Amino acid sequence: MPSPRERHAELVKELNYHNYRYYVLDDPTISDAQYDKLLVELETIEADHPELVTPESPTQKVGGKALDKFEKYEHKLPLLSLGKSYSELELREWAESMERELGRKVASKFSVEPKIDGDSCALIFEKGRLVMAATRGDGKIGENVTHTARTIRDLPTRLLDREVAVPDLIEVRGEAYIRLKDFQEVNKKQLAKGEPPYANPRNLTSGSLKQLDPKITAERPLRFFAHGIGVVKGAKFTTHTEAMAYVRKLGICVVENLKLVDSLDGVMKYFDDMGKRRDKLAYEIDGIVIKVDDYETRDALGNRSKSPRWAIAYKFPSREEVTQVLAVDWQIGRSGKLTPVARLKPVPISGVTVSNATLHNPAQLVKLDVHINDWVVVTRAGDVIPYVVKVITERRKDVKPVSVPSKCPGCGSKVERTEADVLCTGGFKCVAQLKGAIEHYASRGAMNIEGLGPEWIEQFVDQGFVKSLPDLYDLTAEKLLTLERMGEKLAQNLLDSIAASRTAPLPKFLNGLGIRQVGEATANALADHFGDVAKLVDATLDELQHVADVGPIVAQSIFDFFRSAENRKTVERLMKVITFKKVAVKSQLFAGQVVVFTGGLEAVTRDDAKKIVLENGGKTADSVSKGVTLVVAGPGAGSKLEKAKKLGVKTMDEREFLKMVGR
Repeated sequence: MPSPRERHAELVKELNYHNYRYYVLDDPTISDAQYDKLLVELETIEADHPELVTPESPTQKVGGKALDKFEKYEHKLPLLSLGKSYSELELREWAESMERELGRKVASKFSVEPKIDGDSCALIFEKGRLVMAATRGDGKIGENVTHTARTIRDLPTRLLDREVAVPDLIEVRGEAYIRLKDFQEVNKKQLAKGEPPYANPRNLTSGSLKQLDPKITAERPLRFFAHGIGVVKGAKFTTHTEAMAYVRKLGICVVENLKLVDSLDGVMKYFDDMGKRRDKLAYEIDGIVIKVDDYETRDALGNRSKSPRWAIAYKFPSREEVTQVLAVDWQIGRSGKLTPVARLKPVPISGVTVSNATLHNPAQLVKLDVHINDWVVVTRAGDVIPYVVKVITERRKDVKPVSVPSKCPGCGSKVERTEADVLCTGGFKCVAQLKGAIEHYASRGAMNIEGLGPEWIEQFVDQGFVKSLPDLYDLTAEKLLTLERMGEKLAQNLLDSIAASRTAPLPKFLNGLGIRQVGEATANALADHFGDVAKLVDATLDELQHVADVGPIVAQSIFDFFRSAENRKTVERLMKVITFKKVAVKSQLFAGQVVVFTGGLEAVTRDDAKKIVLENGGKTADSVSKGVTLVVAGPGAGSKLEKAKKLGVKTMDEREFLKMVGR
């Protein structure tokens, strides 16, 4: 007779296998009653011997202890989002762009699959055990949701080794989701408790996955579909479909209806077929995903900053509804752009109640010929952003024209008309612009002032405490404590965060200024080229166009920003309180060298690797050109590595790089 420990191990393995038969293969070999009997036996053993309970036990799907807060997780390879297409023309343009990148036809077949409307996450298995589950986040940094992912019914916490060998490490990427039938049941329970129903399955999935208390997640019927892999050690694949077949044999559900097609015509047929089947599926989809199947071709194509070149989503036509325009408001962005927004009679679209819809700009307003009281067709772009498609002129009655303001509705300043836009000329005198500018300045990609959110920014500006960006550094505890819901500890934390931003890297500061057309990448390029703010402020148009990746339009925008007396005054005041971090040079190991990092790094982060180069006298770049002297390539390296080889640039892997610097 086996010991309790031996029987426990047998039951865990057997029950996990039956879960695989039930969820992955949809082909159970025992009845529900037999399964329940085995589960009760396991629960009995664990009640008598709690020391035997392991995370991969089926009994642990009920959820464990709640967390105090989420931990951050840095993806070993960026978890990129997909580019999107909404027409056959855009799809064919995507295919042509790949051919231009490769310099030849795309010989690989395309894998096609439904685009599940859920929440993306990555699962890390080491030696077959689930050790990490993380959300996408910004693609580089996600949140550790291992505690809630373990409660997903069809997700194994230990991989099967019956049909294939379990790898040393595998990252499985996919989508958590909730079936429509289960979603309806959850909402029935909500209504029965007298609580409001959830808006749609996607929001419920995301909220459930990001619960601090896994017991709450366990009560919600989350499921998981795998649709890709990241870092792998101990297994190799040549195609996506081969990898997905392997993942399925490990016991993980792979996205249904995955298929290989030979051409874009095959893609279009699949798109049409899935469109017809859309409303019959057990879960929501909002389009299909097309991927190059061959991994070697994928590597050659590489990635853009936010999306892979070798994959794209082809979205279904958005859901549409008819409603009435009650008014048109003008929203003011941080750049001063005035955007017309239609205030609508509330209408449900794709599970979301829509009461506002963008009209984009005055030119679009004229083109659509929208009037107040008009009946209009409203849709959600990509099932997300509501906008007005057209006016139903046959129903037009007692309408009023919409006039473009001659003065800013926020501050009363004159507006400036361009070919398409209307811009407020008030600068920071315009409260709406100032609030937007502060929020951008405090964001993580800029000065990273933790805790300085919209709620406090509203009060700072409305109370007159902050009239321009430098005023943030004049805030005191005495002032902050006069605000609603502000306590001493919170005030001190906020002041500490603001004080911490007094020391910052130059690129973060330049991004924080909110110059039109300048994001993180351009801010880095400007910092590398000029080295300090004073040189940039006085740069000529010609000098600006000599900066890598800065063309005439961006150069003009930067030039105009620093020609403004108000902006120059703001920058001068900020320069008096901010010290720019300078990397201390420890050696000249990389003197005269320009290093590019591509692919995933495993031992150090990308930022740490760049810092190592700077500390050793070198420079870094984001793209490969003739001026680059070294490319360090990790797993997933694509077009940058290919280009480096074509140009004869020296390449090495992460291990060689770290050995070179004595790490």
